[in-house]
Amino acid sequence: MASRRLGGFSKNRLEAYWLRQARWPSSPMKFSAARSELDSMVVEIELTLASIVQGVALYFLIDNARTVLSLQTRAFWPYVISGLLTILIFWSRSVVHTLTLIRWPLEFGHNFFYIACALGESLLFSRLSNPRAWFAFGAFYAVIAWLLFIYDLRLLYARERDSAGEASNRLYALVTRDQWLNIVALVPGLFLLNAGCAALVRFYPEFLLTRGGHVWLATAQLLALAIYLLYVLRFFKTLTPLVSRARAEWRASTNGAD
Repeated sequence: MASRRLGGFSKNRLEAYWLRQARWPSSPMKFSAARSELDSMVVEIELTLASIVQGVALYFLIDNARTVLSLQTRAFWPYVISGLLTILIFWSRSVVHTLTLIRWPLEFGHNFFYIACALGESLLFSRLSNPRAWFAFGAFYAVIAWLLFIYDLRLLYARERDSAGEASNRLYALVTRDQWLNIVALVPGLFLLNAGCAALVRFYPEFLLTRGGHVWLATAQLLALAIYLLYVLRFFKTLTPLVSRARAEWRASTNGAD
């Protein structure tokens, strides 16, 4: 794994960088009732922000889907479904991150990436009837999501330092494995799929645009997003018992500190 490179950086170099970032401030915050209250506030902010940004994205999807569906052009219906799956994936992943990584202090960089993702989604959904632009913006959105996963390594390593027991250790081991799977394979795979489709549309417009062959590309994208969503839901099901046990350890540590 140490030899695997991601955009010029090895996995070990990324880990070392974010571990250094996670050590700030130098002394870890102790478990306390005050910390627990601050954690709850940050979780509420996180869920509120995720709801707002996905609400904005859903508005753009509905507004453009209404136009596409009114034209009764069935070739573009898979794009609408893919847009809905994109929102569901973002929402599901944000919930997983909230339950496993989000605590005090508030991480502005993480939240700024959420807003950037909403921008990417809005631009994507405004191109429902333009296959070339749709796949190009899909690749752009995948890049933003990839950077978000890399940035969230900082949060992950900070939570590992706060680990309160065996259940927490097992939880963060699973989250770490999922985080790197997304950084190394899943999100780059979605980027390559979108970039490849955009290139095909550019070089073969006669078949893909004039003759409607782009529907096969849209269907392939839809299937890929559906499989990814199923993966996220299954991953959350795996985490559910560990999340409850980890929070029980957290509460026990808080009561012990008080």
